[in-house]
Amino acid sequence: MTKEKGDSTTPESNGSSSSSESGDITPPSLPPTPGERSDREGLLFTPKRAMASFENLVAMANHQERLKEARKMVWRDKGQPVVELDTFEACLAHAMSGGFRSATLAFNIRASINLVLALIRIHRVPRDYRMSMIRHAVFGTDTWRFAAMLGTFTSLYKFIINALPILIPAINPRQTRTSQNTSALDEEDDKVDLEAQLGTGTPIEVPLEKRRARLSLSKHAQRMLVRKQTRRWHAALAGAVAGGLAIIWEKRNRRGVIAQQMFVRGLQGSYNAFTTKRGLHVPNGDVLVFSLACGQILYGFLLRPDTLPRSYTSWISQAAKVPVECVRMNHDLVREGVFNVKDLDQLTHRADITSFNKADLLSLRSQFLHPLASAAADGLPTYFPRYAPCSAVHPALSSCSSVPVDRFFAVFKWMLPIYGALHFIPAVLFKRKAFMEDPAKMLFKATIGSMRSSAFLGVFVVIYQTIYCYKHKIHKILTLLRTGVTPTTLFTSPLSNIPQWVIDLLISKFSFWLPGFAAGLALFVEEKRRRGELAMYVLPKGLESIWVMARGKGWVFRTGKWGETLLTALGMAMVMSTYQNDPQHLSGLVRRILYQFIGPN
Repeated sequence: MTKEKGDSTTPESNGSSSSSESGDITPPSLPPTPGERSDREGLLFTPKRAMASFENLVAMANHQERLKEARKMVWRDKGQPVVELDTFEACLAHAMSGGFRSATLAFNIRASINLVLALIRIHRVPRDYRMSMIRHAVFGTDTWRFAAMLGTFTSLYKFIINALPILIPAINPRQTRTSQNTSALDEEDDKVDLEAQLGTGTPIEVPLEKRRARLSLSKHAQRMLVRKQTRRWHAALAGAVAGGLAIIWEKRNRRGVIAQQMFVRGLQGSYNAFTTKRGLHVPNGDVLVFSLACGQILYGFLLRPDTLPRSYTSWISQAAKVPVECVRMNHDLVREGVFNVKDLDQLTHRADITSFNKADLLSLRSQFLHPLASAAADGLPTYFPRYAPCSAVHPALSSCSSVPVDRFFAVFKWMLPIYGALHFIPAVLFKRKAFMEDPAKMLFKATIGSMRSSAFLGVFVVIYQTIYCYKHKIHKILTLLRTGVTPTTLFTSPLSNIPQWVIDLLISKFSFWLPGFAAGLALFVEEKRRRGELAMYVLPKGLESIWVMARGKGWVFRTGKWGETLLTALGMAMVMSTYQNDPQHLSGLVRRILYQFIGPN
């Protein structure tokens, strides 16, 4: 038995010793050395080629790493860690680098938008001026101002928010164990404790301070956008100073628009944080805000056009499909009781006016110019409207009952290309992966969204104009019944006893605000996730109109040339305080934009 065991092991040991001595055969347990031949594999390795391949792999890895770093300069990845800064010099360096990055990003964004807009209308420009137009679009003063504004804001905000805890260390925020400041060592200790309890068979009890709530996918995505927890007044002060100084770079005619948007975004975040903390909930609050703003906007459009930007009133007039002359007539009749005859003459000379509406407007013209001659033969007073008649609102349609269908499809057809671009372009550009996986589904969703948005604006116009027409019809019927011009019957006799001041409520100034509020209910047609953004779009216009009216009555103070700066400072104080502490209460668009420019700190 011993000999057989020795015999079986001897050839292997001899082979091993012979191979080590001669060097001709590579043991099967070792890989072949470059430059040597393996009898078992029959492969010949060349050292130069192997080293060249290895160097290529290293070069490719370095290239990918450089691309990744370059991408971070343009687009910030989710979950970027908080930068810990302990000195003013570190804060200053961090602020300067962040400001330069934000200025570069803002310059590229503004230049790209200007270039696209220039290319859209370049065919209208003479050929000799096209290159100058493109050069101005990319390198014009608007681009540099926008870049300077965002670069200044980022630099100042980053420096102040990180320097305040160093400057006033006694009021540093309390260190709490959150997802961004827990360490791997703590997690390992927790795992060891759990394993020890499992080994002993005792029930596992997790201390209350170490328990963590299970997050849904959306909440987990929000936590990935890590932010530095700070004192609220730290973020508010930094946002106010940075926003108030940065807005000075922009032109005066643009400061108001930016200030309004920042203010309402700050109100949105503060309101959401306040109601969430106290358990308050307003059902369909976005629709309510939208309706209130629309009531004020349409009141200003008809009776106080000086409280709205001229471009905005022009867009409303185009969307409503109402002649401009009709809007001027209504303004003059409601506020002064008279109107400009030239506006009426322009309406009667329209090519699409019906014979019925033309006769009605000519009768109104004669009644206005010759009030005594137009009096009734029996001495009863005639009815003179203190508003623009329906024949001026829709001169191409004689009956008010046919207006809703006509207006709906006219507005729907007009807005469908605009909303189509807003729904299709983001689906293709920003959701490219989902679009490539299932293009039919994405196109179907974009088509439904475009039709739904167009229908929303169509319903909006229909509601307002329907209320406008029929409240005036009711006023005319009740007034004629009360004055006795129209004979009463058994059914209409009680209506003739209604006081005239009650009837006149139908043509009061408030009656032009209420239809706008009712028209805002058309927002229910729009997709729910878009309602909040639409409410935030119209709210600044409504607030601007109210402010101008209140200032004219002396109810509020005049802000002078620093009003936009103060409003921006107040708005950014609210926005940044919410961003650093309760970012989930800001809209997703604002949250993502701020993260790209500001980061965690």
